[in-house]
Amino acid sequence: MKGTTIACLLAALAASSVEASAQATKPAAACAGPKFRQFDFWLGDWDTYDMTDTSKVVARTRVTRILSGCVLREVHEQDDGLVGESYSLWDASRRGWHQSWVTNRGTLLLLDGHLKGGRMILTAPEKRPDGSESLLRGIWWVEGKNVREVAERSTDGGKTWTPVFDIVFRPHRPT
Repeated sequence: MKGTTIACLLAALAASSVEASAQATKPAAACAGPKFRQFDFWLGDWDTYDMTDTSKVVARTRVTRILSGCVLREVHEQDDGLVGESYSLWDASRRGWHQSWVTNRGTLLLLDGHLKGGRMILTAPEKRPDGSESLLRGIWWVEGKNVREVAERSTDGGKTWTPVFDIVFRPHRPT
């Protein structure tokens, strides 16, 4: 009898654990609207390539949902040692997207923007090491099974933009 009781308790515990796990991956009711899913095209495990040489992987990037599906978390690990993480979410109170980007080199970038014409466009004021100020803009969009990201900088308040980088995320292939 004692063994049966323990087995029942273990089965109930396992069932509640599976249920809790399933709930953790579902978007919370507060984050279930279509605006919250606009950046989901970036979810995945990616090999990252610079568009100047698309034969060489330069980083591994993983984008997952966290915090009950309300936030996208990016973990970006470059071959040169740079590690960065971003946290992206639809901020319903401000009616826009926000991304906080941080790195192991002390960089913090706070970007805001919207999805326009199938492209996520996020822009941040940037203070550069030399003291100058500029705007940095990231643009993400789907290209087939891939996601492309371009970063551009403006030193004239957004009138003109110059390229910073152009990368493509392709589904990760284990080596």
